[in-house]
Amino acid sequence: MEPEKVVQITPLIRRITAGNGSVFTGPGTNTYLVGNEEVTVIDPGPAMEKHIDIIIKNAKNIKQILVTHTHPDHSPGTRLLIEKLEIPSYGMITTSTKNQDTTFKPRRILKDGELIEEKEFTLEVVHTPGHASNHLCFVLKEEKYLFSGDHIMSGSTVVIGPPDGNMKQYIESLEKLKKHDVDKIAPGHGDILDNPHQVADWIISHRLEREKKVFEALKDVSRGTPDSLVEKVYADVDSSLFPIAKASLLAHLIKLEEDQVIRREGEDYIYDTVS
Repeated sequence: MEPEKVVQITPLIRRITAGNGSVFTGPGTNTYLVGNEEVTVIDPGPAMEKHIDIIIKNAKNIKQILVTHTHPDHSPGTRLLIEKLEIPSYGMITTSTKNQDTTFKPRRILKDGELIEEKEFTLEVVHTPGHASNHLCFVLKEEKYLFSGDHIMSGSTVVIGPPDGNMKQYIESLEKLKKHDVDKIAPGHGDILDNPHQVADWIISHRLEREKKVFEALKDVSRGTPDSLVEKVYADVDSSLFPIAKASLLAHLIKLEEDQVIRREGEDYIYDTVS
């Protein structure tokens, strides 16, 4: 595995990618250092001592930590960083504990729309539930960069895993992000993305196209579950990824139920012919 590197993205942004690459994390979790005189760390990543040491080595004047969400590859490093520097962390928490970092204890819960104003820059907090109920994005006003966490990733689409993940909220959050004046996306995984509004439109279109496949597959069989539908809906995906795909498939079924175009009986989702 290649050693972690510090990449200067803009005059105000540096990126360090944690050495936790996998099928879920791509090349690894991106930690961003924002500012020069005083640094704000966005997503310290997993609880990896080496990664935390590299963050400290390259930003000796760290003021605070911001967390996009509490999945295990994004926030556990917060605890290690606080132990070494005694600095505050901010973010949101979730009532769900499944696949969540329960060690994250923010000094204060951030609110949608609030501004974090520093000497060199201002970050706007944007609550974007969907991938996780407590997911936040941050807009760097001065350079028009969107720190998207796992709401938008480079190189792959995002898994939406119920009960904390919600497909309807995810699409609504993408529409919400389109209202912000941003030129670039700094994702939680992968490289910088251009044309943020086009990226959001593509993801929305892709999700709705997948939703159509879910609906048509269910219509063909009248009754189904993620297990029974996954092969048909995700015929374009390698079967080794079906366990991951089933989470998003369930999210699509729940959205269709919320939209009142299908119904559920127990574990089964049902298509009824409209009379």
